[in-house]
Amino acid sequence: MAKKLIQVQNVVKTFDKQVVLKGISLDIMENEFVTLLGPSGCGKTTLLRIIAGFLEPSEGKVIMDGEDIANTPAYKRDVNTVFQHYALFPHLDVYDNIAFGLNIKKMPKDIIDQKVMRMISLVGLEGFEHRDVSLMSGGQQQRVAIARALVNEPRVLLLDESLSALDKNLRKEMQLELKEIQREVGITFIFVTHDQEEALTMSDKIVVMKDGEIEQIGTPVQIYNEPINEYCARFIGDSNIIDGTMKRDRLVSFDDADYECVDYGFEENEAVDIMIRPEDIDIVERNRGLINGEVKSVLFKGVHYEVVAETSSGTSKTVTMHVQKDRDVVNESAKEKISATSFAMDIEDVPNLSDGEVIARAHAQAWNFDDEDVSISKVTYDLKEEPGVYPCVFRTENGTEVTIDIHVVTPKAVEDVSNEESIQAFDFYTTVTDIQESVALDTDLIRWADAYAWSTEDQSRVEIWDVKYDFDDETITEGDYAVTFSTQGRELKIETTDRIEEGQRIGLRWNPDDIHVMRKMG
Repeated sequence: MAKKLIQVQNVVKTFDKQVVLKGISLDIMENEFVTLLGPSGCGKTTLLRIIAGFLEPSEGKVIMDGEDIANTPAYKRDVNTVFQHYALFPHLDVYDNIAFGLNIKKMPKDIIDQKVMRMISLVGLEGFEHRDVSLMSGGQQQRVAIARALVNEPRVLLLDESLSALDKNLRKEMQLELKEIQREVGITFIFVTHDQEEALTMSDKIVVMKDGEIEQIGTPVQIYNEPINEYCARFIGDSNIIDGTMKRDRLVSFDDADYECVDYGFEENEAVDIMIRPEDIDIVERNRGLINGEVKSVLFKGVHYEVVAETSSGTSKTVTMHVQKDRDVVNESAKEKISATSFAMDIEDVPNLSDGEVIARAHAQAWNFDDEDVSISKVTYDLKEEPGVYPCVFRTENGTEVTIDIHVVTPKAVEDVSNEESIQAFDFYTTVTDIQESVALDTDLIRWADAYAWSTEDQSRVEIWDVKYDFDDETITEGDYAVTFSTQGRELKIETTDRIEEGQRIGLRWNPDDIHVMRKMG
């Protein structure tokens, strides 16, 4: 059984009253490759620096070989660090950079030579002994930095995002080389990264961190196949995360359908998150799978196609758009024109309504016969907090005015229980010219209808994803038109080697063990 080399026990670190690490506990074994994985600011580098001795914990212990080293200075710890920017000595060549620590220890020159040449061979830099490090590539510089750290024969090598400065192909090459070096020298590596591919490729153990805490510890296979929650699932690999209900052991439900799974131990009818990896979904003929869908996008990724299929529609509401001819009011004596459009508004918005908002909602504008803008100096209306139709007058300084109707209505939202969403929009008025001159019609329709959607779970805003109508904006005439606003439906990401076309109607299938059920965060 592997021996515990480092034990981090309830470590807390505070900077200026801000808690960066919140009671971290972690065991690291001998000869283990451990990766601290998480986004910027999660505390992974702070934890590494505490293990290295560059920072002292505010609370807690760091134990190495049974001895508390929390207050032991860095140079006395059996630990070496490879930094993100390598920190090589530009005035020393490769050989002397690697030998630097041994020279400080005043070791015999023959021993230094043996150790340095072994390290040069280990990192594949034979023939580069006297090369100027400033003239070397990023990958070669990293090998020098690793050799310089390893030549001192530490028990632990710490690497702080040391691959981040390399290009993609070289980074992949160095991932494999680092793992091979770790196996050869037989010491513990602790590696910090925010790159999930690096973590999966090199690690024996992955520690997923978030906001100064550890979310999950496990092998790459465990973290990938059995993430503990939505955060870990999204951070490691692509994933489809779906809100669902655990009906009972090994039976989960989402989008009004039940699916067999292999998970158990949840409460009956407990709200859960469901994860299905894109590579675990098979595309089959329509009506031959567990669920049908329509292909929304196809992206060629080299080895495979990344397909997005919509399997259920979003939450939608249809309103009426009243299109009028342009009814500009002309004031010949003042040589001015003015126009405005009636509009509908939520009864709850009445108390906070301003003149500027009324002008904006009514698209009110005035101009002279030279097509120069004229200010609307007065807006007159008297709205009550009750449904009804109220006149509103816009007027310029020269007496040019136009009257419209403001329709105060009680909003009727459409609630979709399965999607946990509600959507609201109002009938609205516009003109032929407004539609024909619109640069982004979908966006304008959303604004004119005051359409918005929200989550019934946490009241957060939900994006209006689709606007549907059947008129031609270039040839539209007066009349009433239906406009439907919709949120994004259920979309699943799929990875396949088969060529699929956008718009294709397909079936989707997966196995019970492809579904992973997770408890809701928080």
